[in-house]
Amino acid sequence: MIKIGKNFILFLTALLLTAGGGYWGWQRLHVPQAAATKEKPAAHTASDMLHFPADAPQLAFLKIKPADAFPEPLIDGLNARIAYDDNYTARIFTPIAGRVVKITAEAGQQVKAGDPLLWIDSPDYAAGASDSLKADADLLRKKEAYERSKKLFDAKGLAFKDIESAEADWRQADAEAQRAKARMKNLGGNAVATAEGKFILRAPIDGIVSERQVNAGSEVRPDAATPLFVITNPKHVWVVVELPEQWIGSVRVGQPISVEADAYPNEVFSGKVAVISETLDPVMRRFQVRCNVDNSQRKLKPEMFARISPIVDAKSKLPRVPNSALFTQGLYSFLFVERSPGVLQRRRVTLGMQDATFTYIKDGLRAGERVVTSGALLLNSELSVND
Repeated sequence: MIKIGKNFILFLTALLLTAGGGYWGWQRLHVPQAAATKEKPAAHTASDMLHFPADAPQLAFLKIKPADAFPEPLIDGLNARIAYDDNYTARIFTPIAGRVVKITAEAGQQVKAGDPLLWIDSPDYAAGASDSLKADADLLRKKEAYERSKKLFDAKGLAFKDIESAEADWRQADAEAQRAKARMKNLGGNAVATAEGKFILRAPIDGIVSERQVNAGSEVRPDAATPLFVITNPKHVWVVVELPEQWIGSVRVGQPISVEADAYPNEVFSGKVAVISETLDPVMRRFQVRCNVDNSQRKLKPEMFARISPIVDAKSKLPRVPNSALFTQGLYSFLFVERSPGVLQRRRVTLGMQDATFTYIKDGLRAGERVVTSGALLLNSELSVND
């Protein structure tokens, strides 16, 4: 029994040694390959630097954009709206009642002053045109009668009272003709009056037809609530803002402003404050401020919503970054700057004006440097792990 037990023990020991050797060999063959498939950790040579290889998966989660330079605003952006510039806009009503028989102007069409917009069949206009024609004919007849009377008087063939009567008739006819022409001019009718009864509504200024509120066959009246056409120069628009009274001391006439619209998130339009109302709205507690803005590219459209920011100096600009690019540690603010592909630096910055979307950087960043706008917190965590 003892001999059998020793043999069993030797057999068991050999079996364990064989299994251990096989496991050690498997580890030697497979563990390095598994380790090679793991993510390469970020290495760094300085406390604020991260170095990633070109194929590092961390880079796929980052958004990096250059920091653009903008004038720093005095106050946070104020809600505003784009409006027609009334100095370059005409709202056209009909001066006479009637029915529209023809329309030649469409929305978006370029027109010049004097171009016909529509024709109106109007009995009142027909009567006025007829009166003008009759007055011209009566003036011509009475003028000829006066000239004949004058010749007879010179030939001693007519009494002085008769020539006075002919002259009075001629003067009255001339006054009536002038009155009829003035009436036609007030109506804004044709240059030459006709008895056809068709009134032509013409464009008073050069511009673009931005609105048309009439159709063929419509009955129109001079006391209508809405204009038939709106003609404007789209290169000139106003930006109107209702300014809270606590900010009235920060705005002055002639002050430069920056204008932003949701339709153009990466574009800033420049303008100036033109008018500040002298009275405060007692209900809304607001001052109405009107600004002129450069719209030479015709991007801003009336009734669009916008935001304006009075700026300190239009010539002095600071880099601006999205708020998502910033994070805080203690009392200080930081962001990450791309020094070169795969090399990112954590940098402390001094903040300027900050609104709901963007922050202006006073110190620590130059315009044009590439900033991590999304993923900065992940990079900071990676940097903390490597420290």
